[in-house]
Amino acid sequence: MSTAAPTSALASYDDAIARYEPVIGLETHVELGTASKMFCGCATAFGAEPNTQVCPVCLGLPGSLPVVNEAAVRFAVLIGLALHCDIASWCRFARKNYFYPDMPKNFQISQYDEPLCTDGYLDVEVDGEIHRVGITRVHMEEDTGKSLHVGGSTGRIHGATHSLVDYNRAGIPLVEIVTEPDVRSPEVARAYVDELRELIRALGVSDVRMEQGSLRCDANVSLRLRPAPGEPDAPFGTRSETKNLNSLRSVERAVRYEITRQATRLDDGERIVQETRHFDENAGRTSSGRSKEEATDYRYFPEPDLAPLALSAEYVQTQRASLPELPAARRTRLIADHGYTVRDLVDLRNAGVLDLVEQTIAAGAANPVAARKWWLNELARRAADSGVTPADLAITPADVARITVLIAGGELTDALARKVIDGVLAGEGTPDEVVTGRGLAVVADDGALTAAVDAAIAGAPAIADKVRGGKLNAVGPLVGAVMKATKGQADAATIRGLLLERLGVS
Repeated sequence: MSTAAPTSALASYDDAIARYEPVIGLETHVELGTASKMFCGCATAFGAEPNTQVCPVCLGLPGSLPVVNEAAVRFAVLIGLALHCDIASWCRFARKNYFYPDMPKNFQISQYDEPLCTDGYLDVEVDGEIHRVGITRVHMEEDTGKSLHVGGSTGRIHGATHSLVDYNRAGIPLVEIVTEPDVRSPEVARAYVDELRELIRALGVSDVRMEQGSLRCDANVSLRLRPAPGEPDAPFGTRSETKNLNSLRSVERAVRYEITRQATRLDDGERIVQETRHFDENAGRTSSGRSKEEATDYRYFPEPDLAPLALSAEYVQTQRASLPELPAARRTRLIADHGYTVRDLVDLRNAGVLDLVEQTIAAGAANPVAARKWWLNELARRAADSGVTPADLAITPADVARITVLIAGGELTDALARKVIDGVLAGEGTPDEVVTGRGLAVVADDGALTAAVDAAIAGAPAIADKVRGGKLNAVGPLVGAVMKATKGQADAATIRGLLLERLGVS
């Protein structure tokens, strides 16, 4: 049966989910942030010159023997514990046999019937509703090399003139996190990957940079007819597996497209073929890859060159005790302690400033509202303009905390605070040193302000008469004149009050 796209127009998404229930399972590969590879001492740094971080072990040369990376095992255990999994007291590695040019040994060392972590879950929230996604297993394996297909228009092997292989990635420690088929919408699929990414980042075991491939997601999608009221659920349909989705947006879009594609094929009387598929970001659609192998196709057998892992209960308990505060607990605390909303936390996290805001609050008397305002509205923008992350800016949370204190005490206005930030970023010292060096303190001397106010009134008698006549909004130009005279170093609200007082309309 052909796997070509259906000849009729794709069903709308709303029509598709009205008739069919999506059944979605996700397989997420996470590169662990160890200094060396899974079974050898080669470096794992991203972006090195091709084939410079290789050795006989990760190249699969005859006679080479693997040795398990202890840090990788610990990282995998932390992930399993954070996902509420059972940790096996005894497990072992297996050989997964298949031939691809990016697998120099012609097999991958993985885990099969005896994985390290099983039977967990992760709760995710979408539109105020909690969805529990079961975790079938978390198992360890080594990554493959990376193929580069040259000469075609798509970057894939079809149409390419030749292919190159970089083995730097071969042997990097991976965990594969496999869910139960519990996901029922593209939105929940995206939320799951997002929450998983934040959890792993909080553990400090991977940088989970999807754009660099250190977190990759495969989406298994099938459809089944929605039952009539009172009828049992239909059996699961045949699934497709869309491979190597490398952004949250891609996860949601690929799943949505597969739902409409499969619904259209089923409506046309076609059958769904179990296969891998690729997602084209530009076209927003998936295309057929290859027929999907079953476990028996890989001819798994126990890895003869590695002893089984036997983790003691004491070891597991030690790792459990080392778990940091996890994202869900952190959100609950921040909402309770600082009054943030869920939307606030999403915005702060997306801007990359959530940790910085917490550090700012902890560094001084900065209140949560002010800390959020300056990092989210001012400093995140400056970081984006400079092409760096907010954490890379030459200003510390303690500096930002001090600036908010100066504002709260009336010693700086927001406009002056931005000039102080300019000075700190330029390396002119602490906020207090910049205030002194640039002469940025608020002009609060009543005599100086009164003189500037009187001068502004005398310089614009027509405007002054309008204000005296009751048109209080006309005071704006006078406020501007005083601000100009004080070089922006006076508080606008104070100036306005003083102007109205001098004009007899306060």
